Formats: sequence, C-alpha cells, structure tokens
Amino acid sequence: MTRHTYPCPVRWSDMDAYGVVNNVSLLRYLEEARVDFISRMAPTRGDAFFRGGSVVVAHQIRYLRQLVHRPEPVDVEMWVSELQSATVSIDYLIKDGETLYTTASTTMAPFDYSVSRPRRISDAEHAFFEEYLEPAHHSAGRVVPNADGVSGNADRASKIVV
Repeated sequence: MTRHTYPCPVRWSDMDAYGVVNNVSLLRYLEEARVDFISRMAPTRGDAFFRGGSVVVAHQIRYLRQLVHRPEPVDVEMWVSELQSATVSIDYLIKDGETLYTTASTTMAPFDYSVSRPRRISDAEHAFFEEYLEPAHHSAGRVVPNADGVSGNADRASKIVV
C-alpha cells in the first residue's frame, strides 16, 4: 500500500472572514498535492498526463473539521482508488497526525487538446498510477474516504460536489 503525502503550507490568505481556511482554499490544497504527486511521473514513464493534457471530471469533498492558519504545513495524503482505461480517481485525506480535516476524491481523465477529445491512459501512466492503487470498496454510488480515512459509499456520507 503506497501513498503519497504532500506537506501543504497553510497560508494566511487562505483564511476567510470567519477565521478558518476557506473551502475553496482546501480545494486548492488538493490541486497542489495532485500536481506534486503526478509530477513525480518521469518523462520516460508517461508524464504526458500533464504535458499532453488532462482534465478534472469530478471532485467530491467532505468537510469534517475547521482548519485555521498555523505555521506548520498540513499533510495531504493521497492514493489511487480507481484506475480505468480512460480515468483515474485519487482519494485524499487532509490531516495533521490523527486529526482529520477533510476527505476528498478527484476523478481525472487524460485529454488530447490538439484534437479536443479524451484519450486512453497510456501503459506508462497506468504503471505509475497502479503503484498507488488501493481499490475502494464499491457499492451503489461514488466512493469517497470516510472520516476514518477508509473508503466508503458516498451515498451514506454527507458530501459536497464541487
């Protein structure tokens, strides 16, 4: 079970009028972590996922606890929960030790901008993502991590689709 952890800084500008990190900032944390994760894909292993293009198909976010500004970074832990021929789903935990602030999931698809259409995940991309694959337990509905960090049925969890 391989996971990627990104130490994300909590910036003063991420705070909103209520003194907590704004929900849009938390979405940006996921993006920063995802870019850090996928940029580790070496050119020989298929970094076309960024160079050739990719698109976000869906985000699901569950806000569990308010995060406030602090000097220490917050950890964004991530893994691949689903890998298909033309999409990859990445699940996340935004946490500090045992304190869990947010669980989330992003589904992405490789995209060929030169012809304005989706493409298949290459063998090199598939091999990279497969190293981080932790298949989720599926039933009806999309899967997002529960408060304990274990994937579960999003239909039973309160969620916000962004």
